[in-house]
Amino acid sequence: MTIIIKGAGLTIEDLVKVARNNEKVELHPDAVSRINKCRAMLERKVAAHEIMYGVNTGIGEFSEIVLNDDQVKDFQKYLIYNHAAGIGEAAPIDHVRAAMLLRANVHAHGNSGCRLEITQTLVDMLNKGVTPFVCVKGSVGACGDLAPMSQIALLMMGEGHAFYNGEMYEGKIALEKAGIPIPGLMARDGLAAINGSNFLTGMSALMIFDTNNWLKQAEIACAMTLEALKANLKPYNSRILEVRGFAGGVRSAAAIRKVTQNGDLAENKVKVKVQDAYSMRSTPQVIGSAHDALAWARSQVEIEMNGVGDNPIFFPDENMQLSGANFQGSPVAVPMDMIGYCVTMVSVLSERRMNRLNNPALSVGLPPFLTKGAGMFSGLMLSQYTADMQIVEQRILSAPACIQSIPAAADQEDFVSMGMNTALKNFQILDNAYGILGIELMAASQALDLREKFETPYKFGDGTKKAKEVIRKYVDYLDIDRPLYPDHNKMKALVKSCEILKEVEKAIGSLE
Repeated sequence: MTIIIKGAGLTIEDLVKVARNNEKVELHPDAVSRINKCRAMLERKVAAHEIMYGVNTGIGEFSEIVLNDDQVKDFQKYLIYNHAAGIGEAAPIDHVRAAMLLRANVHAHGNSGCRLEITQTLVDMLNKGVTPFVCVKGSVGACGDLAPMSQIALLMMGEGHAFYNGEMYEGKIALEKAGIPIPGLMARDGLAAINGSNFLTGMSALMIFDTNNWLKQAEIACAMTLEALKANLKPYNSRILEVRGFAGGVRSAAAIRKVTQNGDLAENKVKVKVQDAYSMRSTPQVIGSAHDALAWARSQVEIEMNGVGDNPIFFPDENMQLSGANFQGSPVAVPMDMIGYCVTMVSVLSERRMNRLNNPALSVGLPPFLTKGAGMFSGLMLSQYTADMQIVEQRILSAPACIQSIPAAADQEDFVSMGMNTALKNFQILDNAYGILGIELMAASQALDLREKFETPYKFGDGTKKAKEVIRKYVDYLDIDRPLYPDHNKMKALVKSCEILKEVEKAIGSLE
């Protein structure tokens, strides 16, 4: 189904469809009319020699320098050249496509002043699979994501580089192969193509989507570990969470109950302790707080996705243009810094449960390090090392970036959001989280197998059984020691793929 770009109503799920699944996009006719109306106003003002920031003036520290008629057009070209100043390897394709979609959605409001050809070229590149080469680093998240967006804007002049059909070409050749005309840059076009926090916002939207799926898998892992440790499930009673009132906690407890339903533990057929340790009984409160944080972050990111992040902003109905700071990335960086440390927090909880599976003093009868050959074999002892190392890295990365401003541009740009740092480190945090959770899932499966093989077995919940079934397609029961790095990497890839989640939800219903 084609996603209609109209400056409003764009959701994170829509963005994922375009960025990752190559869903087609189309400008709404009303958006086309608004873009043309705004452009007509701007051209009248240019003809009248009205002073407008970034149109016939320099930018940043040079905003007081007025350009003559001959300089106005060339200025847009040199603006893009100067700002295409990133560094590093190519940003992932889905990150670049997300940014292109969001920039087109800004233009659809009819407040940016660019020609329709600029917006249409973004649409055509999305639909025909031309993705500009963009360095992964360079943005400070204010005045927009200028460096990465400028590498996209280079394509508007047939310059830069781009990926097409899996190969990288010079920009002009990529556009020619895809049959996309080169629009060139005229007054205002260059700045209108780059001046917003669209790159970090697109990355943040993808992060929110992925984090939601990861949190649901964290609840599956928790349920499996609870069954393996014969935990008391009374702390997951809905009444406990409802009387406190946090929606995330209610949701998390319900998900864990759903995974364990129809099992002996859930049906009170297993002897349990009166009260378990915090890592076993406070999961709804911990993961629930992450759910609530994610809900707020989603609201902020979707506002930015559908807002006008630009400077200056043109108001055709009032024949007015205003300069401000809607490019500032802080409204996205602040909630997304929180999401990064929430993922770290839930990862710590996962590791603590895995520790209880390994520790014979805490595992309710399971063998040390989940091996029957303790002494000769070390079982999953070293898996905990691997999880712990990744958690330390997550903790280092969890320091907020939004407080790390370094002034630039001769102190004209003396506070910046550093939101791109937030977006980049969040994906590193999540990458580690896949590995940490994979290790808990592997350990829980080992523990459940040990219960079945060496004890009077009890029936596990429907979701637990399905999750273990999927895991055993990739990682075998650890009978005798073997190198574990292939298992760790398989489990990390499995969590990232969401196959466990998809199969569990197919078996027992949605966990949301």
